[in-house]
Amino acid sequence: MNRRVLEDLLDGVRRGETTIDAAVVALRDLPFSDLDFAKVDHHRGIRTGMPEVIFGEGKSAAQIGAIADRLAAHGENVLVTRLAPAVAEDLLARTPDFRYEAEARVAVREVAPVAVTGKGTILVVSAGTSDRPVCEEAAWTATLAGNRVERLYDVGVAGIHRVLESRERLDEARVLIVVAGMEGALPSVVGGLVAAPVIAVPTSVGYGASFGGIAALLGMLNTCAAGVTVVNIDNGFGAAVAASRINHL
Repeated sequence: MNRRVLEDLLDGVRRGETTIDAAVVALRDLPFSDLDFAKVDHHRGIRTGMPEVIFGEGKSAAQIGAIADRLAAHGENVLVTRLAPAVAEDLLARTPDFRYEAEARVAVREVAPVAVTGKGTILVVSAGTSDRPVCEEAAWTATLAGNRVERLYDVGVAGIHRVLESRERLDEARVLIVVAGMEGALPSVVGGLVAAPVIAVPTSVGYGASFGGIAALLGMLNTCAAGVTVVNIDNGFGAAVAASRINHL
C-alpha cells in the first residue's frame, strides 16, 4: 500500500463511502503478507515512498507471480528486476498483465497510472552502448517511482566531444545517473561539469583487468569531482531509488 491508496481509503471512511469494517479488511495485511516462502512488505510504500520491488534472480515464475498478486491486490504497481528471459516467459504466461522489457531485464505490472511527482528530470547517461542494460534498469525504476526520465547514451570519454555537445541537457537535469564500465571515467567528467548530484554506477563491462567492474568502481570511488556518489557494480536499481528520493526532496 502506498500513501495515495491509504489516503483514498481514509477519505472514503471520512465521507461515509467506505465502512469501518471494509477499511479494517483493507488494512488487515498492512504490515506484511506471509506467503511462507516470502513476507511481502505492504508498508514499504508508506515508509519510503516506493513499494517493495521484486528481485527476480533466483525466484521461480510462480513465486514472483504470487508476490506480485499480493502487491497488486493492495493497489501497488509491481516491478521485477533481474528477470531472466526464460522465467519472464513463464511469468507472462501465468500473469498476462505483466510486460517484459528484455534489455532492462525488468517486468512491469501497472495497477494504477504512474503520476509524475518528482520535482525535476532524472537524466540517465551511459558511457557506451554495452552499458545500456544497467541504464534501462535505472530508467524503468525511476519512471515507476514517479519521475520524468531522459536518456543520453553512448557519450563516453573515448569521444569526449559527445558529452560536451550535451552540456545543456546535463545542466537541465535535477539528478544525473552516470553509468560506465571499463575504467569508469565518465562520472568524474560529468561531475566536473554540473551542479546537480551525480550518482555513478560502475558496470561489469570491460576486458580482463577491469575485474568485472571493480576497476570502474574504484575509479569512481576515487573521483576528484565533488558531488559524485557511487553505488554497487551494475546496480541501476539502487541508483534510481537514490535519484528518485533526491528528486522528491
